[in-house]
Amino acid sequence: MIDTAKLTSLLPTKMRGRLEGWLEALDILLEVRDPRVLRSLGPSGVKGLILRRAKQGVPTKTRARHEAHFDWTYPADNPEMRKLYERAKKGQWNSDSTLAWSTSVDPYDPARPLLPDGFLDFDALEARGPKLDARERARLVHSVASWMLSQFLHGEQGALFAAAQVTEAVQFYDGKLYGATQVMDEGRHVEVFHRYLDEKLCKLYQLNDNLFVIIDALMTDSRWDMKFLGMQIMVEGLALGAFGTLYRQTGEPLLKELLKYVIRDEARHVHYGVLALRQHFRELSDSERREREDWAFEVALLMRDRFLAVEVYEEWFEGVMSRGQWKSFVTETPGMVQFRQTMFSRLVPNLREIGLVSPRIVPRYRKVGLAQYMNGLAADRIDGAGMIADLDRAA
Repeated sequence: MIDTAKLTSLLPTKMRGRLEGWLEALDILLEVRDPRVLRSLGPSGVKGLILRRAKQGVPTKTRARHEAHFDWTYPADNPEMRKLYERAKKGQWNSDSTLAWSTSVDPYDPARPLLPDGFLDFDALEARGPKLDARERARLVHSVASWMLSQFLHGEQGALFAAAQVTEAVQFYDGKLYGATQVMDEGRHVEVFHRYLDEKLCKLYQLNDNLFVIIDALMTDSRWDMKFLGMQIMVEGLALGAFGTLYRQTGEPLLKELLKYVIRDEARHVHYGVLALRQHFRELSDSERREREDWAFEVALLMRDRFLAVEVYEEWFEGVMSRGQWKSFVTETPGMVQFRQTMFSRLVPNLREIGLVSPRIVPRYRKVGLAQYMNGLAADRIDGAGMIADLDRAA
């Protein structure tokens, strides 16, 4: 591990923050143990964490490499996926007619808060240097909410493209039919998150570098099951937990209603991933399964670090407080602690269900504090309506 504090202590605060960011990125790459995982994530890690391609203000061009799988016999090859396809057809919705876009949204209205009081620990923030008045605190909450929803939007665009690739490459005909519905779902999610950010919050943040790494790695991987694992289990699973947390916490009615419909879709998506991969991973060699197990663990760490909101730090506090101070604040502030807990309570059980949490890897999950989620329900045991009912009871 690189001692960033020692290397950067003599630099001006703003320059120190930039250098700390590069060194943290290097740390992430150096901590990858399996050389096969490093080969998979390394090129995307350099593009995302070092070169920061997501921050260059131009479209990203990624060369996709996968084989399209045609089956001209159109077999009924997976009854569970066929049932999921039928559910997905019935669950389609039109955002224009379903959501009340005429709702007035004031990000600073205390009667309808985007995020609840106590989501950010302002006393802990001020102990690290910044002093904010009431208006500035409200603006920071608006920024954090906008940042979170911006990352949801970017993740949904990645899911849209990955779902299209998976539909081409998946080996199940019934899975292709279901995959077509997910492509539609993801397009709708991109639409509604962008519209809410553009029309209601009037603020959009750039793609987080860690999320760029994952999306880029998935788009360029030629293996259909890795695309499935990365998007359906990792990204969609964590997103499902994040959406649920925000649904339960927000007091803004339009956002709450939007999230309700998205959660119902996402529950199907993760269920699809569990169905597709559970049997497939049983048929892999031990070496192939270990590679996927290690890859999932490394991506879980990247996803955990995704919610450090460094883009908010760079806008608000770069040059005022150190990057390390911001990292400790975001890691410990109550709202983000709850986000991480809920996200990983959704992710880890799905990894267990598809066979990627063997006794070999459990100590590594335990070391980073994620083993506590091992015994939760996997996606094939939870549907969207049940999730919403549980969230409403917990609110």
